[in-house]
Amino acid sequence: MPLPLHVEIRGDGPPLVLLHGFTQTGRLWGSFGDGLAEVRTLVAVDLPGHGGSDAVRADLPESAALVVEAVRGVVGGGEPVELLGYSLGARVALHVVTGTYLAVAKLVTIGAHGGMEDAEVRAARRVGDEATADALEASGDVGAFVDRWLAGPMFARLGDDAAEREERLRNSAAGLASSLRLAGTGTQGPLWDAMAGVGSPLLAVAGSDDQRFGAHAMRLARVTPHAVASLVPGGGHAAHLGQPAITLRLVRHWLTTT
Repeated sequence: MPLPLHVEIRGDGPPLVLLHGFTQTGRLWGSFGDGLAEVRTLVAVDLPGHGGSDAVRADLPESAALVVEAVRGVVGGGEPVELLGYSLGARVALHVVTGTYLAVAKLVTIGAHGGMEDAEVRAARRVGDEATADALEASGDVGAFVDRWLAGPMFARLGDDAAEREERLRNSAAGLASSLRLAGTGTQGPLWDAMAGVGSPLLAVAGSDDQRFGAHAMRLARVTPHAVASLVPGGGHAAHLGQPAITLRLVRHWLTTT
């Protein structure tokens, strides 16, 4: 039985569950998270292999089940919650709404991927992620790994302050390697068809400069019954960190008016 996930709570208002991205923690939401905490009680989860959940090992469906367990332990069994996930956290969130019984009143995704449909492409991605995980474990140098990760083109517009490197260094080599192996993009089967059965309203967000994930956001909005997509002007993959004020206004407005 996997260990429970670490959760931190702050803010005031209806519960909003936050699921972070790879190399991050539940604390890494910057001024975007601070603004959300003014209108919501944030239930910030550390995903498997990250932060306070460093010792937890789980694939995407198992991660979704652990998120549900953690949320029910904090919020209670029947009360609906709002759910917001970024990148890795968005993929976990998609598994929550397609594969669990958590009552999700509203869903926000930032930089979400509905899954690679080509089995050979998925397999190649798994091989690459496993090689990266092996190298990270062999070196044990989380700092160098995080620097290489943040130097990638997806984070080109993310300044040093927004990247919060020091918070990412709370993660371990073993934890991050396990996340790559078990919950990397190559491990995710396509969920596009399953989204047709999701009744929760969805806001699919992506940065306008993140063309690949902008296309994914548009597709999620097309295949999900009660969904809209929105692109953050000038935003990269981590639009909520790189363009926090614009993303906050967008998300807060949608949460309060939908």
